[in-house]
Amino acid sequence: MAEPTAQGSIDIAASPELVYELVSDVENLPEWAAEIERCAWTGGTTGPAVGAKFKGRNEHKKRKWGSLCVVTAADPGREFAFQVRIGGVPSALWRYQIEPTDTGCRVTESTRRLIPRPVTMTVNRLFLGIKDRDRHNQANIERTLTKLKEHAESLAAKRG
Repeated sequence: MAEPTAQGSIDIAASPELVYELVSDVENLPEWAAEIERCAWTGGTTGPAVGAKFKGRNEHKKRKWGSLCVVTAADPGREFAFQVRIGGVPSALWRYQIEPTDTGCRVTESTRRLIPRPVTMTVNRLFLGIKDRDRHNQANIERTLTKLKEHAESLAAKRG
């Protein structure tokens, strides 16, 4: 598999199963994931499974766009991944890998561009005002992981 174009990891004091539950619950991703405004399963799908599809709506600086996402990995407690398609064209692969630790788990979020960098740079700069999509995604991953940690640890504490 090709190297990610952006990636980050964080340790979370919550079980791998709980963290998987959160990252694979696409309808609640906007609670903690950067740029995501809303997501909804489509085609009668109600949860994560390889091949399941969901529509996403993102926003950056009041500019909005939609995508169709196809789940490529759904391994409870271990991995959730999906391919993003914009206008029917595969544009990125997003992945959450979860590893157990002595105090909970370590989550690695990554993305890989599926469109050549020059095309991505031009489209993002012109339509979204984003100069460097890879750097932008790196910053979003860091924000998302911080919020995911807060959300997961709070929920873990409530559940006892």
